[in-house]
Amino acid sequence: MADLRDMLSGDRIRVMDGAMGTMLYSRGVFLNVCYDELNATHPDLVEDVHEQYIRAGAEIIETNTFGANPWKLSSHGLDDRTEELNARAAAIAVKAASGRAAVAGAIGPLGIRLEPLGPTSLQEARDYFGRQVDGLLEGGVAGFVLETFSSLVELEQAFRAVRSRCDLPVITQVTVGEDLLTEYGTSAQQVARSAAEWGADAVGLNCSVGPAVIVEGLEQMVEVTRLPLSCVPNAGLPRQVGERKIYVTEPGYMGQYARKAIHAGARIVGGCCGTTPEHIRSIREVVSMIQQRRSSVRVIRALDEITERKSSIPLSLRSSLANRLVTGEFVRCARVLPPRGWDTARLLQDCRALAEAGADVIGIHEDRRTARLSVLATATLIAKGCPAEPIAHYTCRDRTLFDMISDLLGAAASGVRNILLLTGEPHGGAPYPAYRSVVDVDSIGLTNVVTALNRGVDPAGNDIGDPTGFVVGVALRQGARDPESELGRFHWKVDAGAHYAITQPVFDVEHLLGFLAGIGDGGPGIPVLAAIQPLGSLRHADFLKNEVPGVLLPDRVVERMRQAEARGPEHAAAEGIAIARETAAALAGEVAGLEIAAHRPPGVRAAVGVLEGLGSPR
Repeated sequence: MADLRDMLSGDRIRVMDGAMGTMLYSRGVFLNVCYDELNATHPDLVEDVHEQYIRAGAEIIETNTFGANPWKLSSHGLDDRTEELNARAAAIAVKAASGRAAVAGAIGPLGIRLEPLGPTSLQEARDYFGRQVDGLLEGGVAGFVLETFSSLVELEQAFRAVRSRCDLPVITQVTVGEDLLTEYGTSAQQVARSAAEWGADAVGLNCSVGPAVIVEGLEQMVEVTRLPLSCVPNAGLPRQVGERKIYVTEPGYMGQYARKAIHAGARIVGGCCGTTPEHIRSIREVVSMIQQRRSSVRVIRALDEITERKSSIPLSLRSSLANRLVTGEFVRCARVLPPRGWDTARLLQDCRALAEAGADVIGIHEDRRTARLSVLATATLIAKGCPAEPIAHYTCRDRTLFDMISDLLGAAASGVRNILLLTGEPHGGAPYPAYRSVVDVDSIGLTNVVTALNRGVDPAGNDIGDPTGFVVGVALRQGARDPESELGRFHWKVDAGAHYAITQPVFDVEHLLGFLAGIGDGGPGIPVLAAIQPLGSLRHADFLKNEVPGVLLPDRVVERMRQAEARGPEHAAAEGIAIARETAAALAGEVAGLEIAAHRPPGVRAAVGVLEGLGSPR
């Protein structure tokens, strides 16, 4: 088998193969099939694709293992066959190469968020990648191609998994958008510098939106690294033709851009999604005619220098709420719901009434089951039209990481400082039965993101200018069915940079105090505000007790509401306020503050009653 290290060490331009998936799909393999399992079920089909690319002029071929990691294979029930399927794929490629091409083990991203943006630890990620590496080594690969990564953190874990097992050459590749940034906002130059620091043998770009963008990215990479550069673009953007997505970029066009990539500094050229042996043949013809130009290296100032020069805004100066949290002054918060329309006159009137009753801050609850005014827009309006500061409740569910960063930067520009970050509960998709809720980054990951913004950088370390001044709150689910898991998540939230927490509605004071006492020797570590929910009726009590996960509503409270309801609806509402006032009074000396809900019956009137029962305003 050809030696990949020798190929990367010389000055010659090398041709990599094209898309495996595109070719398999053209042979009638449906998209719902696990393409990695074909290494076991249809090895001749996979071998024939390799053979076609080698005949077209490919000197480096990749194994059919892009998604053959245990996490992705688990969706097909194949995770226990990770090593086997990778070993089979490598053996198939080695057989097809027969010494005519170097075989590189293809490794793609796991498809899950890693810490600090997700629940998967870095060690777990390395272990997942390690199993794939073990199988590929068993099958006899000459090196590795780590491709189509968006997260520099994840790419590093894949690289370290390889390096912990062998010293074979590694080509590292990421995918970027039209802005030349990865999904996480990492620039091509950052990728090139990092790959060099790790000790990678080559670095480059693959997939993305087509050849033109990748060439632009390479022009940036060549300025900061002497590593061999790889250019492996898609055949342009796919077009929808009926129910299929078709790549329409002609082989000749790919050849033209291979020429541009080589002049930009590429040493390895090939094709990704949508490319075929014809595209590779066109690239091979261009490579045989031209020579690589040498490029100079220009040192770019590292972003670490930017963050070192910046200092975060002191917490006590970020908002009135933050100052109260720092000084230990009791916090009175009332929670409202944005209107269904855009007229906020009634809302602002209610907020002013709550402030007059003693509310220091107004929490804006985000109910994404119905169309309502944006919580961030509502927070901006309350900040301008009410003496109490707003706290925007912001949920992660069904928002992408970039959506959330854009929203938060907009909030910072609008003067919103206090936020409560929530993962968000899944909800039904009616009237769309096929709808599924998705969490791209949960509240722990988003807290890490906001902590970075408060230091003046985005998750990829890019400079955003002046640091934001967010005061970050998180949820504390004291009624969770799995207390140990909830405590673990809460500790992660605190570690991520949360400044305060708000509980679920409290109806059992002793249970909450016991939960807080069980957090550990250091206690919660951040101030905790207890949520108070005035009950409006017996039906409301039954709903919270039986249908809202995590809310602990004792039978004695339900019985009180039952007896009051028997005397009439107005008595039930009054009893709900009485229960809320008793709970608030019992907690006033035990927690850092209270958040009283004013958006469910009996609403603002009840919240005003509870606030007034706490004593004189401010």
